[in-house]
Amino acid sequence: MRKCTRSPETNQSLIQESLKDSEQFIVKASQNQSFGDEIRCLAAGKQVCRDSPISSLNPYLDDEGVIRVGGRLNQSCLPKELTNPILLSGKGHTASLIVRHFHEKCKHQGRLLTEGCIRTNGFWIVGAKRLISKIIHLCVICRKLRGKTEHQIMTDLPVDRLTPGPPFTFVGLDVFGPWAIVSRRTRGGMAQSKRWALLLTCMTTRAVHIEVLEEMSSSSFINALRRFIALRGNVKEFRSDRGTNFVGATEDLKVNVINVECGPVPNYFRDSGVTWRFNPPHSSHMGGVWERMIGMARRILDGMLLGVTSKNLTHEVLTTLMAEVSGIINSRPLAPISNDPDCPVILSPAMLLNQKVQCESTVPFNIDQREMYRKQWKMVQVLSDMFWKQWKDSYIHVLQSRRKWKIPQPSVKNGDIVLLRGNNLPRNEWTVGIVENAIESDSNKNVRKAEVRVCRNGKCTNYTRPVTEMVVLVD
Repeated sequence: MRKCTRSPETNQSLIQESLKDSEQFIVKASQNQSFGDEIRCLAAGKQVCRDSPISSLNPYLDDEGVIRVGGRLNQSCLPKELTNPILLSGKGHTASLIVRHFHEKCKHQGRLLTEGCIRTNGFWIVGAKRLISKIIHLCVICRKLRGKTEHQIMTDLPVDRLTPGPPFTFVGLDVFGPWAIVSRRTRGGMAQSKRWALLLTCMTTRAVHIEVLEEMSSSSFINALRRFIALRGNVKEFRSDRGTNFVGATEDLKVNVINVECGPVPNYFRDSGVTWRFNPPHSSHMGGVWERMIGMARRILDGMLLGVTSKNLTHEVLTTLMAEVSGIINSRPLAPISNDPDCPVILSPAMLLNQKVQCESTVPFNIDQREMYRKQWKMVQVLSDMFWKQWKDSYIHVLQSRRKWKIPQPSVKNGDIVLLRGNNLPRNEWTVGIVENAIESDSNKNVRKAEVRVCRNGKCTNYTRPVTEMVVLVD
């Protein structure tokens, strides 16, 4: 008995016919579910009710019993898919599948291009804009391509920003630079080396102290810190990022694998009884107190270096310039300057550090020496009291308002699939991870950092990152 074989063209035509019949069956089933009353009216030769959502489209039933848009383009030479597209309700599951299909077909573009692709292929979805926006919002690939990083409402200020006390009791610090200086002169010219600067700022009075570093190492950092403590007194608490010059040597410049429990710097602080708080990695916004001071110091130093040539910039010159930068920053007003003539004193960190104000005082000469010493002591105390009074009256209320991140946001949860932002990497190469430990804030239980498990080359590693470095893909 001879077998009956079909040509490839016949098989292809049968497949196309089966697909067309299946599509027509699904469309009719979806229309019967969404527009049952309209189909009965049109089958009876009547117009649809005016309250119907498709009454303005002048719908009609075609030869296969499918509702299509009547519209006003019937006399055009355009194909039937454009003049009389198939009507579907945006509340049905079929419409969601169609939107997902054409959204992928147009390579995950926005709502306008997706809707245009749907219309071009012969479908008119009632309420398409809302449905397309919803599907794009939930699309993982669209979040990966264009999703915004997370953020949380700005937290309350810590206690060390709001507690009056001696200057440099609570200190935030960071290193900036480098600058090329002339270290020594040789027969062939001049040998150059680099210098960095360690900026320490008081968390309460916003005063600044700058020390010059010869190298980015733990030893150089500890020496600078000892000079600072010798001049400014003991410090109760330090705050900084996880720079390796704080917790290790320069060859260990891998921020993600730093262990802050060991190393020369933590050992030095443990022996000195000083508390140290490290910010999470990649969270420079959590150190805005000292980052702002570094920006100000850079701008002042740029203005100073305009008149200094590279041949004349030595270690001594750079140290002198850094001292002058500190003096300029410490003389800045902390609060808005008052127009009241009865309050001429400007609140500045130098007022507390130097116990001086920029005004000439008349000293009577017919005064007893003991009274002069007594009054001098009282003058120092009066200036200190004046600073803290103005600090409470004029400065502290400036910190009340939030400049950004004003509204609480949904917190990242354990199990969320997130995309970690990578510095200097294209967005398509950012790493995908899963949140294993959402760390809540101590004050209001909002999540501002989390531990994320990332797998690379078959090896899983946990990273601690702020939520501003994450894009939630699946929650």
